[in-house]
Amino acid sequence: MGPRRKASKLQPVGGSGEAELVLRPSEPKDYINELSHEVLCHIFRYLPMKDIMCMECLSRKLREAVTLYLRVVKVVDLCAGRWWEYMPSGFTDSSFLLLLKKMPDLEQLYGLHPRYLERRRVRGYEAFSIPGVLEALQACPNLLGVETSHLELVEAIWNYMPQVHILGKFRNRNGAFPIPAENKLTIPITAKIQTLHLVGVNVPEIPCVSMLRHLYLKWVRLTKPQPFKDFLCVSLRTFVMRNCAGPTNSLKYVPLVTGLASARNLEQLELVRVPFLGGLIQHVVEDSWRSGGFRNLHTIVFGACKNALEVDLGYLIITAARRLHELRIQPSLTKDGVFSALKMAELEFPQFETLHLGYVDEFLLQCKMSHSELVKYGLADVIENPGIITDIGIRVVNEVFTNIKYLLIYNCPHLHNPHQWITDQSRWGRLVDLTLVRCHAIKLESFSQFIELLPSLEFICLDQMFREPPKGCARVGLSAGTGIGVSSALVSNQNSNNDNDNNNNHNHHHHHHHHHHNNEANLPPAPPPVVVNNININNNNNNNNQRSAGVPVPKPPLVISDSDSEEEEGLVSRLMPASCLQQPASCTEGRNTGPHQCNINVCVFPGKGKTPLRRSNNVAVSVAASVDQTKAQVLESSCEKSCQVTSEQIKADMKAAVENSKRTSNKGVTTEAGETSTRPGAEGGPVRSTGSAGAAARTGVRPVTGSVSRVGPGVATSRQVDGCGRVREVEGFRLAKARPRVTVRRKRMADKSTSTSDPVTEDDHIQILSLKSKNLVGITLTNCGITDLVLKDCPKMMFIHATRCRVLKQLRVESAPIVNRFDYAQCKKLDMEQVLDQILRMPAERNRIIYMRPMHQIDSVALERQLFQGPYPYHIAIVHEFSNPPNIRNKVRIRSWMDTIANISQELIKYEFFPEATRTEEDLKKYPTYPWGRDIYTLEGLVDGAPYSMITDFPWLRTLRAADPNSYARYDFEDDESTTIYAPRRKGQLSADICMETIGEEISERRQSKRGVFQRVVVLFLHHCDTPGEPVDDDYI
Repeated sequence: MGPRRKASKLQPVGGSGEAELVLRPSEPKDYINELSHEVLCHIFRYLPMKDIMCMECLSRKLREAVTLYLRVVKVVDLCAGRWWEYMPSGFTDSSFLLLLKKMPDLEQLYGLHPRYLERRRVRGYEAFSIPGVLEALQACPNLLGVETSHLELVEAIWNYMPQVHILGKFRNRNGAFPIPAENKLTIPITAKIQTLHLVGVNVPEIPCVSMLRHLYLKWVRLTKPQPFKDFLCVSLRTFVMRNCAGPTNSLKYVPLVTGLASARNLEQLELVRVPFLGGLIQHVVEDSWRSGGFRNLHTIVFGACKNALEVDLGYLIITAARRLHELRIQPSLTKDGVFSALKMAELEFPQFETLHLGYVDEFLLQCKMSHSELVKYGLADVIENPGIITDIGIRVVNEVFTNIKYLLIYNCPHLHNPHQWITDQSRWGRLVDLTLVRCHAIKLESFSQFIELLPSLEFICLDQMFREPPKGCARVGLSAGTGIGVSSALVSNQNSNNDNDNNNNHNHHHHHHHHHHNNEANLPPAPPPVVVNNININNNNNNNNQRSAGVPVPKPPLVISDSDSEEEEGLVSRLMPASCLQQPASCTEGRNTGPHQCNINVCVFPGKGKTPLRRSNNVAVSVAASVDQTKAQVLESSCEKSCQVTSEQIKADMKAAVENSKRTSNKGVTTEAGETSTRPGAEGGPVRSTGSAGAAARTGVRPVTGSVSRVGPGVATSRQVDGCGRVREVEGFRLAKARPRVTVRRKRMADKSTSTSDPVTEDDHIQILSLKSKNLVGITLTNCGITDLVLKDCPKMMFIHATRCRVLKQLRVESAPIVNRFDYAQCKKLDMEQVLDQILRMPAERNRIIYMRPMHQIDSVALERQLFQGPYPYHIAIVHEFSNPPNIRNKVRIRSWMDTIANISQELIKYEFFPEATRTEEDLKKYPTYPWGRDIYTLEGLVDGAPYSMITDFPWLRTLRAADPNSYARYDFEDDESTTIYAPRRKGQLSADICMETIGEEISERRQSKRGVFQRVVVLFLHHCDTPGEPVDDDYI
């Protein structure tokens, strides 16, 4: 044997001089084993239970310390504070019993969240079962409480250990809808529990549980006929009941409401789809308010409560006025009258902050099930129409709630002019956050004015707003979709799109104008139907005009379209202007008097455009079967978007159409409907998209089919009329003038989402959202129909997010010096060059990150040339990310370190007299070719298996990436260079000062070669997951 190394020596473990010797290095001394048991036990208090148990097998001293610790511990958490996770796996009944027997003083056991528990023990098989857990818990004599999320386990504890409290929040984890039959829970009166969250559970009844403070019921089926018979929870602070399958008889909810009134500390009341008796809450409030019933409410939510009346809501609001700070109101109660009445009550709401009008529960918005399916699964039978509040009502809102900070309005189609919401009495002086969703009639110019007048506004969120008018309407003098008239959303608020029961009585054609059951008070009556030149404009077989998608339609000639998917490209659009008349092949002059009479049904609403348009077979034509013709399916083309036009114009159009039809039928030429391209419609069956002959008839030009070959004589060669009467190459036809654009005009892309599926080269209707606001911080746009975003004067603006804005093309920045985050995802027509140029031409006062998800292939070489060659005084990085589904790890990480790179350069320029780079005209002339005076390099790699590449001229980055970790390195962070571009925390490069110690060499090299640096950086992050043109679903946008 060679000589022993000096570094180690033999040493007995412990002071008892046993023979057990271990080889141990003498340099790193084992301090842990020198600590006393008491100190070790104190340290264990800060460790997760899993780690403490691992200590047992490290040394005898530690094993003794662990045993001591378990003997005295009173509170144990098996999930180490991470209540949403499961407890460590691997336990069996015997091992769990062994563990708990080591803890005789245990009082509170948290984190008892087993991933799986057997219902009963199986002889000869070691498993983790409910009886085994109960036996282990009973082995702890001092046990006071247990935290769990297991339905059967909690019921077993209530039955066999009734003295034990259920700690924390009980939330079952296997909730679902439809409600799984195996999820059952019976709540005993003696249950010692404070917070009960049940999702997707079958519960016989809600009894009197005196300790209960928070009760949250979502998708709960109440199986007894009288589930609230004994309901009385006097300590209750929160009561939430959403989309539960309870009794359908509204009288059965009387004890629920009276029980809630006796909970004097009730703070939060949320009722969604609870069919309580109308007027019930009013009576209960009248009886109980003097003794404190509902006086402490701070949150009131009513959603889809079928029978709820204005007085129910009003009485609650008035009673809770002193404490109220949040109110969400279902569409049927979103009316002017509610707020007028509250104004007359002359109350103060000192703490009120948040108002949500037209509130529809998320489940109903996202649910793919039809209304009938929801009812089949036990939910209340209720369909909501949109709120009918008007500009007058919103004006009163701020007179009532003067301190309002957060306003969200969903689907209120009678709102037109937001700038009229501001008066001397309602200045909206504290409004910080404004969200508008599907308020289609709001005018863009008025909205821009309104924003400018709000003194405290910081955040704007617009979803499905300012939608584009349908193509072609401008050409025939119509103004559909421009905010005049009523939204298509009027028909229904829910995906299942069924009409209200009250509307089904008004189906006869005499009542073709609106009988919307809420709207009669606010709206002028429509004029009577117009009859021109013996063409019957009424719809004689109009029985179906109240139906909507989701209801099977018995009559074969009709295909009913969905109410609000005009935004969806590729679906046949349902928007025919009222002047587009159909003349089918079977209608020739000789047949007009016979049984095959052709009714040309046009929905005519002269007048103010305030009359809501009813869904009807406006342009649908009943086509009889002729000899060589099978049953034609004719699209119901709804006038939902209110194609408004004067009656004189319509008469003139019709006259021209009639004369032309006589001319063409005399010649024996069949005038076919514009195009019949068969494609799947809203119901999944084929839909024939019928084009328009009538509008063309005025100009004496015959419509010609687009892509489908013609049958019959007269095949035309040049296409002069497309889909919805858009006439091309015809002299003397005046177009509606679009507003002049400030920027240079470019050729617009063809857009296929038109009234028929003809490709059209018509420009998108220019809609400019202009923002001027002294406090605005950010704007989020989703599915909006604006084409241009202009930042006029936004000194505090920091971010712009735009998602799925189909026609958004340009950005103009006039004054927004600190805006630094731009997200453009799935904006199909975005002019990337123009947007990037606008951003990079802003004064270089901030580092900026631009995130884009283009939907078409990018010419990366041209893009690099544009950015690196341009006059932009920034260091630039272009990141191409190819993860699909999209991974945002790189994007998020870059935001954390791009500032560090810029900070180093700023420090050097300010304090070290380092040369600053410039991009003047002379610089551009001096470097006309690659690399344009920049030090450009590429970094490539994989993140979670997907490649990325980064083309950049960032200084310092390569040196920092290649450096070894320093003494500040943090290893608790999961990232390193294998999972992201650059991981500064792994290197310990936490600040510019620390980094400068690492890059000293590069600094001196750059100084010697007189290569300056810019003070600011810009990152363009391109995510290519959508480039095939198919948008990828993504949780992050």
